[in-house]
Amino acid sequence: MVEHGDAAPLLSWAEGPAVSPPQGPELQAGGWVRGGGGGARPAAEPSRRREPGGPAPPEVLLQPGRLELSDVEEDQVVAVFVVTFDPRSGNMVEWCLPQDIDLEGVEFKSMASGSHKIQSDFIYFRKGPFFGLACFANMPVESELERGARMKSVGILSPSYTLLYRYMHFLENQVRHQLETPGHYSHLAAFYEDKKGVLHGGPGRGSSLPPVYWLPSIHRYMYPEMKITHPAGCMSQFIKFFGEQILILWKFALLRKRILIFSPPPVGVVCYRVYCCCCLANVSLPGIGGTIPESKPFFYVNVADIESLEVEVSYVACTTEKIFEEKRELYDVYVDNQNVKTHHDHLQPLLKINSADREKYRRLNEQRQMLLYSQELEEDYNPCEEDLFVLFFLEQNNRIFQTLLEVSASQDKTLTAEHARGMGLDPQGDRSFLMDLLEAYGIDVMLVIDNPCCP
Repeated sequence: MVEHGDAAPLLSWAEGPAVSPPQGPELQAGGWVRGGGGGARPAAEPSRRREPGGPAPPEVLLQPGRLELSDVEEDQVVAVFVVTFDPRSGNMVEWCLPQDIDLEGVEFKSMASGSHKIQSDFIYFRKGPFFGLACFANMPVESELERGARMKSVGILSPSYTLLYRYMHFLENQVRHQLETPGHYSHLAAFYEDKKGVLHGGPGRGSSLPPVYWLPSIHRYMYPEMKITHPAGCMSQFIKFFGEQILILWKFALLRKRILIFSPPPVGVVCYRVYCCCCLANVSLPGIGGTIPESKPFFYVNVADIESLEVEVSYVACTTEKIFEEKRELYDVYVDNQNVKTHHDHLQPLLKINSADREKYRRLNEQRQMLLYSQELEEDYNPCEEDLFVLFFLEQNNRIFQTLLEVSASQDKTLTAEHARGMGLDPQGDRSFLMDLLEAYGIDVMLVIDNPCCP
């Protein structure tokens, strides 16, 4: 049977976003990152430099408390699927490869609750040890059987979310193709055959699954392909949306709290906010985070994920289902639009913006303006605001933990108000945050900052 549609774009599955990724900047020894056009901006220490003319360096995985080398992530797809909405049966997996893959729950993850109200969307999610990206589309049809609307999602699963963006364009084309000519899967089958990953060990895979990459890897400014799971401007929109409250989210992320973001569809942009929240919590100092859980981006979750969320001690996720707000045992921090709140009494002080927070926010915006000014001066300079954002918080986090480690190694182990100010914190306003931080990371120091509430 001959399929309809333009085969060329449908088979162009390696296309990324419409915005071309910037060229990889070079790490300079003096703590500066220099872009291809010669513009410079501050970089965090420690830095790693790629040798001129040499091969791409192995991947540096930034996880809490350790900076280590790993093999470059493999670009592999472990499953491809089509989900449809059936007026009688609800969401269901219509087709998939491989046919024996466990896709239980994917029919709800790839078609968010409330999607019938919108025309298109994209969704990042987690399924077991894998991450998924699905593109959804809703097309009106003259069919009483389909109740006037045909809704489908086309998606893929991969061991890592950092390379999924490459196939966004392909998936968008394919979901439109499935709506217009349902039941034709040859393009998807060819895509899977080309990109499929090998899962060793057969049915009882267990620990032989490919590695899961939880945290965004800051080192990606060393490579030509900069955009990970976000489009250009994602971080900028995140800052504009939350304003000074990103400093509140930063503290909760650094404390590895369970953060749940609610928003009605479309959910794609909210998945980007999950990613941005995770970018706030990176630390590249050795000896930090050995006893604290990783900050896991779960991306989109729904009621089918309640059981798995119950056992998680740290995550960042988003949902379109308002019922989650009532299930307080599942989260520590609930974000509804720009309203950040917590039901834990001991975390209430962290909701208040203090003078040090305002100063950090001022510096962040000042650096953003300098970056934009550099772009105006140098036409060939392609600035990356995403780099600036991530490096800003990485440097801030490293400064805090460097001070705490030095104090813990000193003879009297005394953390003073002067230390707090040196870390960019408010000695009084951040006292509760500091106490939680010391407890969470198991750092042995004595806090001698007076509590203003006590005589």
